[in-house]
Amino acid sequence: MSAQAPSAATQADNKVADAPPPRKVGQATAGGNVARKAGVYVGIAVIIVYCLAPFYWMIVSSLRRPAEVFEKAAVPSPPSMQNYVAVFDPVNNFARALVNSIIVAGVTTVAVLIIGIFAAYALARLDFRGKALALSAIIATSMFPGIALVVPLLKIFTEIGWINTYQALILPSMSFALPLAVWNLTAFFRQMPQELEQAAMVDGCTQWQAFRKVIIPIAAPGVFTTAIIAFVAAWNEFIIALTMTNKSDFYTAVVAISQFQGKTGRDIPVGSQMAAGVILTIPLIVMVLAFQRRIVSGLTAGGVK
Repeated sequence: MSAQAPSAATQADNKVADAPPPRKVGQATAGGNVARKAGVYVGIAVIIVYCLAPFYWMIVSSLRRPAEVFEKAAVPSPPSMQNYVAVFDPVNNFARALVNSIIVAGVTTVAVLIIGIFAAYALARLDFRGKALALSAIIATSMFPGIALVVPLLKIFTEIGWINTYQALILPSMSFALPLAVWNLTAFFRQMPQELEQAAMVDGCTQWQAFRKVIIPIAAPGVFTTAIIAFVAAWNEFIIALTMTNKSDFYTAVVAISQFQGKTGRDIPVGSQMAAGVILTIPLIVMVLAFQRRIVSGLTAGGVK
């Protein structure tokens, strides 16, 4: 007798038996999520270490004794404040340089905000021929490298007697910070609805009162962010300040650090320079950390419509 053909039920049972075991989808997904999160945290840690390592080494070097400044130990032993005392030696005139930096950065920031707010508001609200060209020209001026302007500015300021003056330091800093301020504030004002001014004017405000009492308070995050950017740029400016001054009474802090001299006049006081760098950096870090929420909101507000 011929063998009986397997039934359909038997074939189905064989296929089920031969099929691979089902994958544990939940476990695989959970494992992938853990690996992804671990990768994110590792990446963040690498970025943090990369950004903070130079600042950490600057602090460590500033706390070494002058004879040990080139040691490679991760922690100074014992820590010393000799470099910080040396920074404020009258020979370095660093205290006066700090005052000069505060004056230059403060005046630059205030002037940039006053001009930038009005210019940005006009560009955001008014329609006139060449507005797009004006915006392009404004942002294009910020692309010129500072070194390209040193010689022309030096010649002009020498002829009009502005060498070793505050205006020779403030005006170039304004020319670098103002285009970015106008561009940022223009984007910020554009995303604010015009109905705000219209509603205020319906309630009896003039256009100036609507701008002063309604628009400016709402635009505070963007204005504050622009102020921080302008202040940091003016605070850290070096090449123009070095070129336009040749007297220590008008040095800014960053220029004064470059002029520090060692005991013999030839050795480089690395420890004192590191200590001065810490003194200059800490106020900026504290200011940014204290107002980081406003800075972030101001940077992101102009990109949302």
